[in-house]
Amino acid sequence: KGQMKDFLFGFTYPFRSLKFFFSHSVLIKYSIAPMIINLLIYGSVFILSYSWFTGSIDSWLGIEGTEAGFWLKFLHTALLIIGFILLLFFCYLLFTILGNVITAPFNEEISQRVEEIVAGTKEAHKMGFWEDAYISIKGEVQKLAFYLIILLLIFSLNLIPVAGSVIATVLGVIFSSFYNALDFLDYPMTRKKMRFRDKLKVTRKGKLVTYGFGFTAFLLLFLPVINVFMKPILVVAGTSLFYEKGYSSQELFKNS
Repeated sequence: KGQMKDFLFGFTYPFRSLKFFFSHSVLIKYSIAPMIINLLIYGSVFILSYSWFTGSIDSWLGIEGTEAGFWLKFLHTALLIIGFILLLFFCYLLFTILGNVITAPFNEEISQRVEEIVAGTKEAHKMGFWEDAYISIKGEVQKLAFYLIILLLIFSLNLIPVAGSVIATVLGVIFSSFYNALDFLDYPMTRKKMRFRDKLKVTRKGKLVTYGFGFTAFLLLFLPVINVFMKPILVVAGTSLFYEKGYSSQELFKNS
């Protein structure tokens, strides 16, 4: 019962953060630029990928400019549905990779403002934009390398007949939930100059709160349009959650 309560707390946290987000105009102001950048990145990736994919399917089935029969139309529709789901995942990966790196400095700024509101802390010596950008982007690249390596290992399970695909799907969702939690909890940890292995340790110690929050983040980032506008809000939620649930406590480093 307690574990389910923790999972649901993390799962619903991004939605409860909407009120916090809209009640602080400074957060809205700093979110406009990353939202526009995310819209351009995801929109470009999705439109180009979808155009290439639908054209390839039509060409492969040989139905361009011809009157297709029932079964050919059925196959065409089935392939479009399956392909669209795969396309969403492909766009999610590219959006995660490109979006995280390019908008890292903006997300860092949003997170810092949340920390000032929630924790009442303010950096005495704030870094310049480019120094801040370098540290943020370096952290994103490190996380993405970790994500892609583990994801590649999970995808390799598909080589196992039948069961491999099921196992890979389940592990992929679980790991993506963990990674997305790490991704949005990471901003205050980067400011605290934590080592990457300590970031993993802190995120893991959150247990089902971590996975609930990460699962919602994964779902929201998977959905076109919604992902563009929810990403800054997930940055807000991640930083707020970091302090509210004690991820920032040094107790998390004990007995590990």
